[in-house]
Amino acid sequence: MTANAAARGTPQPAPAPEKLAGELGLTPTEHQRIVDTLGRVPSVAELGAYSVMWSEHASYKTSKAHLARLPGEGPAVLVGPGENAGVVDVGDGLAVAFKIESHNHPSYVEPFQGAATGVGGIIRDVLTMGARPIAILDALRFGDPAAPATRRVADGVVCGIGGYGNAIGVPTVGGEVDVDACYDRNPLVNALCVGAMGRERLQLARAERPGDVAVLIGQPTGRDGIGGASVLASASFGGADTSKRPNVQVGDPFAGNQLIEACLQLFARGLTAGMQDMGAAGIACSTAELAAAGGLGMRVDLDRVPLREPSMAAWEILCSESQERMLALAHPAQLDELLAVCRRWEVAATPIGEVTDGDRLVFTHGGEVVVDVPAASMTDDGPVYQRPIDAWIHPRAGEDVDAADGAGAGAEAGQAGAPMASADLAAEWAELLSHPRVADPTWIAEQYDSAVGSATVAGPGADAAVLRLPGADGMPGATRRGVAITTDSAAQRCALDPAEGARQIVAEAARNVACVGARPVAATNCLNFGDPTRPTVMGAFSATVDGMAEACRALGTPVTGGNVSFYNATGSTDVHPSPVVGVLGVLADVGAVVPSAFRGAGDRVLLVGAPTRPGLAASLWQRVYGELAGSLPPVDLDAEAALHRLLVGLAGDGLLASAHDVADGGLAVALAECALRGGVGVRVTAEAGLSPRQWLFSESPTRVVVSVAPPEIGQVRHAVEAAGLGATELGETVDEPTLSVDGVATLDVHTAGRAWRGGLPAALGGGVS
Repeated sequence: MTANAAARGTPQPAPAPEKLAGELGLTPTEHQRIVDTLGRVPSVAELGAYSVMWSEHASYKTSKAHLARLPGEGPAVLVGPGENAGVVDVGDGLAVAFKIESHNHPSYVEPFQGAATGVGGIIRDVLTMGARPIAILDALRFGDPAAPATRRVADGVVCGIGGYGNAIGVPTVGGEVDVDACYDRNPLVNALCVGAMGRERLQLARAERPGDVAVLIGQPTGRDGIGGASVLASASFGGADTSKRPNVQVGDPFAGNQLIEACLQLFARGLTAGMQDMGAAGIACSTAELAAAGGLGMRVDLDRVPLREPSMAAWEILCSESQERMLALAHPAQLDELLAVCRRWEVAATPIGEVTDGDRLVFTHGGEVVVDVPAASMTDDGPVYQRPIDAWIHPRAGEDVDAADGAGAGAEAGQAGAPMASADLAAEWAELLSHPRVADPTWIAEQYDSAVGSATVAGPGADAAVLRLPGADGMPGATRRGVAITTDSAAQRCALDPAEGARQIVAEAARNVACVGARPVAATNCLNFGDPTRPTVMGAFSATVDGMAEACRALGTPVTGGNVSFYNATGSTDVHPSPVVGVLGVLADVGAVVPSAFRGAGDRVLLVGAPTRPGLAASLWQRVYGELAGSLPPVDLDAEAALHRLLVGLAGDGLLASAHDVADGGLAVALAECALRGGVGVRVTAEAGLSPRQWLFSESPTRVVVSVAPPEIGQVRHAVEAAGLGATELGETVDEPTLSVDGVATLDVHTAGRAWRGGLPAALGGGVS
């Protein structure tokens, strides 16, 4: 022991530390790295803290090297990757913070609280940047509707999102849902939050000066949410059976609302010198990240932490993920005012430590030092892995399925339990409209409050949600400026070709934003993958990152932050590569938003962008009537970028009555959605050169259905030609209850509407609350 260590009081080592490290998920190499860093055997509390800080979720130790290939800078980016959320400049002195994160595993263990606390966590990430949270979107993936647990999980997740978001006062304005057997025991629950603020109120999570006081703001700390460290709660370490608690956190949205208002007032008064959410890894994470980001240390007395259960051990206090907590740094001269603001909002605030010179993160408990480590050793200086990579090759990738209208080998008989493909294209059209991937989202959306806060201009069901921003002073109505935000994913495409699938996801998300008239400026991502120790999973991950990076550069949407979720696997079965992308766009005037619904009879209907190509591989049609196989029609990113510019320009000139991208289900589904949402019929003629099935259901990229008033047709055609794109006049909207492709297929509106509106309740309804 060195003299300095003796003066500080060296933490007592853990009993059988190697065995304990293994139980906590630390590898022998990682344990030895800790020993080498500290120059001694770590204590129980130190092992617990390192185990959560070096976990895959907190450290990105497997993904970090790959994520560096994503573009993170751009003209509008104020804060990129590395902070709690990305922040972009949207003009008029305003900034927007946004980020998406996963809460997949907790949402299977306890669906309601898993989803609810996922929403709470992403709201606090955005709040820490100085922004008022103004909207939530959720991207959800559930298992086969016939699987026993699917409806229970889906019901719990939807209720959890609504229960927390509705009560905390942040509207849920969009998202997406899909089902697949690969998610049977691995649902994906990805939540995105958007926040608004004046540029000058930007906050950063870093310690700035020694002597600043560390203040724990919010709820008391309990044993809920103690992740991998919960294995320490055993009799051999002095614990009792009652100390074993579920690993899923428990949220309180009403306390969350008070926390939001208190923090916003603290920011407005300039009373914080840094703030960090206490999410994953709790106090251990928030203190280490604040200190390490500033190149400083911190000393914290765990005896000062308000507890729900006074018998909690030091490692439990450190690793608890109890919700609705923040760690703020304040200058000593401003501490009393900070505490007074928190009292005003009835939010507990307790000084628990201070920022120190040097780089040491020190925790005391019961008058003894229980942790004494370099702060950066838990964050930036943690392990980084280059795991083995093998190419992800789907066994049926490359098959020529389009020549047979998408039906792979054996598809003539259909998948087990699936409908049979037939010559009745109208029946196939109706069947696709009922699929949860494209069905009317109202059954889920009506369980959410999408209008609270009065910022929602376009909500669930729109190509992208549109939000009117408050003024720089936080007051509504001070500006007409707004943002559009959407999420997209295409796991089946990524299962066939991860790189091309990722390119198409970015393109589709940005296209959705452009469809409402907004200029895409930035992206966030949530990368959901299987077991990274399998080289093919890492091959898919690496290829996805490369495809995403290429598309984001081409389309001007740098990735400002996000999340990686590995180990979405059961036994030897991994989920499909499931990257989710959120794209943010800027609108100068929310009054110019273009809807996706046809507005009335008599408008001309055009297909704008790239020509329709054979594209049934990984399509919705193939999912229903065939087996996953084939080659994806590649996206032309230059043409895609030109289409986005065209749509934004046409919207700004007021030339579009509606715009809706062609995606899942192809033209048939896109036309039906436009008509059903608008309450009008449509009559079109199929183009020559493709089989009727291909023309109806191909999902080839870079296409948008627009409706235009007849007097505007000439201007629209001129703009399309100037952009180097194509425009095909398909037909017109009609005052008849029909969806008609002349000579190919016809659906009456009532049949189509019944299939579309009944899809989600039929697949996921009837769950147990």
